Amino acid sequence: MERPVQSAGNRLLALLGPADLKLLSPHFKSVTLEYRKALYEAYQPIEDVYFPVTGVASLVNTMANGFASEVGTIGNEGMVGLPIILNDTMAPTTVYMQVPGEGLQLPAQVLRNAMEESRTMRVVLAHHAHAFFNQIAQSAACNHAHELDQRCCRWLLMTHDRVQSAHFLLTQEFLAMMLGVRRTSVTLAANKLKKLKLIDYNRGHVTILDRKALEKRSCECYAVSKREFDRLLGEPSGAA
Repeated sequence: MERPVQSAGNRLLALLGPADLKLLSPHFKSVTLEYRKALYEAYQPIEDVYFPVTGVASLVNTMANGFASEVGTIGNEGMVGLPIILNDTMAPTTVYMQVPGEGLQLPAQVLRNAMEESRTMRVVLAHHAHAFFNQIAQSAACNHAHELDQRCCRWLLMTHDRVQSAHFLLTQEFLAMMLGVRRTSVTLAANKLKKLKLIDYNRGHVTILDRKALEKRSCECYAVSKREFDRLLGEPSGAA
């Protein structure tokens, strides 16, 4: 679904100067990113990249036996289509929307051409790629080092940051993939946070009730990942 283009709302685009945005803006298409919408498929050419404004995209790796595991997430701090930044055309992962939202769609070839013209754009996008790599590395360590409810708090905080709302869709299936556990374990963790009145959770919809308490209960990985994004991309607009 196309809408009038609005460039505000994506943290990565906000870092680009007027000259860089001029290369991209005429080609942006404002789109609704619906739940389960595939943004690109594994081992298929990436035709378009996406700059989310709200919502969360999930990178999913599917094994030969059909088991699917979430290996990374992207929200309004970045861009879906990192292989294009790295001078590639495809990836072994599929990316689809796990939390619906809005965003900007851009032909991949337009981004390639713009990167060839602009060194400053290449630097900004390289910083995003580095921050995303750090997020994945931190998540891998977190899965081995921290308790389930700590990790659950971390992912709830990350999702809250990206959707710009205290109420959002977050299915048990997605949360289980994010945490690398069975759905029954997610139910237990979510119910625990619900009893503590940190969140409300009903039929796949989350409402954040006490963010400060969630931050205290989360492991240090949320703060570490956020600090790295802020270091590489600057403080988000409106940050305290």
